[in-house]
Amino acid sequence: MKIIGVPFDSGSLGKNEGCEKAPDLIAKGLRGMSLNEDGNLITFDFSKVKVDRNNLDFTSKNLSNEPGDIYLGGDHSITYSSFNSLLGRNKGIVILDAHPDLEVGTSTPDHECYLRMLIEEGKVRKENVLLVGVRNISKNEMEFIKLNKIKCIPMKLIFENGIKETADDITEFALGFSDLYLSIDIDVLDPAFAPGTGYREPGGMSIRELLFLLQRIKKMRNLRRIDLVEVNPDKDFNDITIDCGSKILSTFF
Repeated sequence: MKIIGVPFDSGSLGKNEGCEKAPDLIAKGLRGMSLNEDGNLITFDFSKVKVDRNNLDFTSKNLSNEPGDIYLGGDHSITYSSFNSLLGRNKGIVILDAHPDLEVGTSTPDHECYLRMLIEEGKVRKENVLLVGVRNISKNEMEFIKLNKIKCIPMKLIFENGIKETADDITEFALGFSDLYLSIDIDVLDPAFAPGTGYREPGGMSIRELLFLLQRIKKMRNLRRIDLVEVNPDKDFNDITIDCGSKILSTFF
């Protein structure tokens, strides 16, 4: 297993400064674990991408040229480059996030518009996107979701249907692709479990519910690449969020 740290926060628009510190701390926590819940040994190589906070093109190019299994941010803008660099004839993406990240942006992908840019630029087919755990959507984003028929399992529906049915729905969707990308924004968790992030959204998943979903997704043979983003040590309490980040990554061994 190869983990690539991406200590980059410039895509957060100044709203989550400090998340660039997360890769080293989460990797350190992961090294402190011997086995995961499946009894598998946790061993990995860890390296970091060279970044320039003032030069997104430089960072994106380095990120695209750094092959890995897990990309550890940093803010959610890193998904733009890490998804693009994944090869595949029919790529799909499942995004676990409190927000859809479909805002109108500029020519530079940031953590609020990276997904809209991927869709509008034809980097991913709109029907190959699934949002899970969303619970804060702007008017612009809702219009884009409806117009493009973006598949979405909001947090409200997860609560109504239950976590097992949600897992079934995710895996049924994901089976349709040659290559699956999984993006995990830590704010899909309720702030009670992950306070260390830029956008705390009440009413999210518990860490146990998230682990259940990830343990199901992990079994999919077409899962190619994963990222974990938006953990901010500067906003954390007693390393709760860092510990959740390490626990999340341990699932994939």
